Amino acid sequence: MKRTVSRRNFLLASAAVPMLLTAEGRGKVMTKFANTDRGKAVVTGKPGRDMLLALKEAGFDGIETNAADVSPKQAAQYRKMADEAGMRIHSVLRGWMNFNSSKNAQVEESIESCKTALQAAKAYGANAVLIVPCRIGGMNIPKPWEFDIEFDEKTGHVKRVVKGDNSPYEEYIAAHNRSTDASREALKRLIPVAEETGVVMAIENVWNNLWVMPEIFSNFVASFDSKWVQAYFDIGNHVKYAPPQDFIKALGSMIVKCHVKDFKLNPDGHGGKFVDMRDGSVDYPVVMKALDEIGYYGWMTIEGSGGLSNEEKSNRLNVILAGK
Repeated sequence: MKRTVSRRNFLLASAAVPMLLTAEGRGKVMTKFANTDRGKAVVTGKPGRDMLLALKEAGFDGIETNAADVSPKQAAQYRKMADEAGMRIHSVLRGWMNFNSSKNAQVEESIESCKTALQAAKAYGANAVLIVPCRIGGMNIPKPWEFDIEFDEKTGHVKRVVKGDNSPYEEYIAAHNRSTDASREALKRLIPVAEETGVVMAIENVWNNLWVMPEIFSNFVASFDSKWVQAYFDIGNHVKYAPPQDFIKALGSMIVKCHVKDFKLNPDGHGGKFVDMRDGSVDYPVVMKALDEIGYYGWMTIEGSGGLSNEEKSNRLNVILAGK
């Protein structure tokens, strides 16, 4: 079956998505992996005692660390430090991988890097590792507002990316489909490691020109039919493609972690820039309502907003969590 979705017609097309997300066991993921009191966190580097205490004083409950390459012994030491500060290291940001590389050595290096991150996450006491499978570029790609995607639900392969003539985007379509297959193969190889460590692989999109619309992103994550492969949803990353709440509705209970970020669209709605949270185009009351509706009460982790103090970040996040 083919499925077509665009920024304009997604809300109509998404009516059929819940059936995709109700596979047996899918709805149990949130109970196992979520913090039900919506813990407040920020993304940091390697944990430090003073940093942890300062964040605790500012009103945060935990952190997501990007120190993914540490040994389990080192991670356990950081966990002890966090415990002593009354904080939790709830997630590990592994980030960009090269699962679609034409060089086998790079693919294997990425897989090993994810294994290291999963093992570190277990020692940190974290229950998820953020992974961006790969990216594509250096070719003709539609503008964010031009996308009108048709894809095969069974394979996840893209048939078209815009209305009308798609010949200018043949290279992009081929690269997209190769990347989907390569990413799926690599992540399937990592599922046994995720199961062994008890750490979920949370897939995130970061302007990597893949799975750019809500329904195809949800299709990719759901295709694993595994509680060990879920979604890390970043509120700000998707604004230039579609409203964040559309992605939330499509991903549903597959969302196990959430980044709080903002993006300000240009006046014409085309393009824009990242800004401090609550200074952009994200309609946070609508986003929080959408998260409520899918039953997400997990960690809300600030990424970005680097110009704000810890106290101001905490205060703004409080307002967001209050649905304002």
